[in-house]
Amino acid sequence: MAEMIPHWLTKQADLAPDQTAIELTDGTTYTFLELKEKSQSFARKLRGLGVQKGSKVGILSGNHIDMVVAIHALTYLEAVAVMLNTRLTKQELNYQLNDAEVELVLAQNNGEELVAAIATFTEVRNVHEQQGELCTEINLDAGFTIIYTSGTTGFPKGVVHTYGNHWWSAVGSMLNLGLNKQDKWLGAVPMFHVSGLSILLRSVIYGIPVYMLETYDKNLFHEALMYKGVTIASVVTVMLKDLINQLGDDRYPDTLRCLLLGGGPAPEALLEEAKARQLPVFQSYGMTETSSQIVTLSPGKALAKIGSSGKPLFPARLKINAFPGEVGEILVKGPMVTNGYFNNDKATQKAIQDGWLATGDLGYIDQEGFLYVVDRRKDLIISGGENIYPTEIEKALTMLDGIREIGVVGKADEKWGEIPVAFVVADDPAVSADDISAFAGNHLAGYKIPKEIYFVDELPRNASNKLVRIKLQNYLIDNDFQSH
Repeated sequence: MAEMIPHWLTKQADLAPDQTAIELTDGTTYTFLELKEKSQSFARKLRGLGVQKGSKVGILSGNHIDMVVAIHALTYLEAVAVMLNTRLTKQELNYQLNDAEVELVLAQNNGEELVAAIATFTEVRNVHEQQGELCTEINLDAGFTIIYTSGTTGFPKGVVHTYGNHWWSAVGSMLNLGLNKQDKWLGAVPMFHVSGLSILLRSVIYGIPVYMLETYDKNLFHEALMYKGVTIASVVTVMLKDLINQLGDDRYPDTLRCLLLGGGPAPEALLEEAKARQLPVFQSYGMTETSSQIVTLSPGKALAKIGSSGKPLFPARLKINAFPGEVGEILVKGPMVTNGYFNNDKATQKAIQDGWLATGDLGYIDQEGFLYVVDRRKDLIISGGENIYPTEIEKALTMLDGIREIGVVGKADEKWGEIPVAFVVADDPAVSADDISAFAGNHLAGYKIPKEIYFVDELPRNASNKLVRIKLQNYLIDNDFQSH
């Protein structure tokens, strides 16, 4: 029997109608009551365009109040929101639209030629409302969103999230971090990605405001933490590094209680620096398939277990496909984990067995049960029989002054099988390959030192800010880089 709960936005609008739901950088705010009324009105207009229960509707937008309204509007119609990455090419978008059987795309502008019908938010607002009953309850087993995997290798897969997946993700996070009536979550990561979308849903479920940035801007982000009453913010490593630089000798208000760090393992030296500056960094681990974080450090262990992603959230389980203490594939299970991929039984059966999701990530659990993520299994470099984890090299070398970012991949080699090579984004043009090699020699075993170093203007990243290593490997094949 389906498990039903009251519609979460309607419920929050009833419980706290005057509480701020969304706050924008220009000072504009929207209460939960206003958000509900706008969303219900937008839902009736979408109904006039033929959107109904089960309709697949694409959302192609950056962080914007119209996007928030559209997402909630679809819940009132029991339609499925297919979250589209604005950085994709037309070809990539059309692949996802076809694969997800999308009928209509809601967008900020209509500049794209897509296989599905496209309507801007403004055009929808001009449609006449079609009256009728709107959803008053949420079926936790029903599909709510489809979000495509990053597609760093091969074709991306559409991850189906139920309302229950998102609900339990929010509940698990709250049971770990706690809830304060003064809480305000800073959202600068893209809302079309699961980490950004989860912020919007926590807002409705917890009854707390989101301070929303349309795009990540390090100055605006710093100002929001310093002056806008933000208590929690979602960050990735590059953002954390920016914050430390922006902060200088100052410090953030004591009301800032959590910087939730995701997007992959962070350099321990950076975490130690954040600790020294009293930044409340909580490492976490998650992915699209787990509806955002599924493993997170608890407040009491944030400083004692630097480098660890923590323990599974309360409703979740974790195991390593290896002997105790050894590195192996990370498997996770819990009500926030997807049941599978849209129209892709083969991929679902390969990834999920008996409810356990094989993540494709490598890690180990220490004697106290804390998870340490090592790398992606597919990114492992085997050189002369030795296992080399690219993130270990990256974490070591990013601590060299003058280096902003570094990406490491394996390159085929006749003698060793593979060798590690590095792509470097330098803040200081005076940093040389010799400097990097010397620094590496002091911090890494000889076989881990990059054998080739390439200086680039930027590293290829996907919408969730994760490094796309396959593109670096393609650069080695397609481009005539000058090694240093």
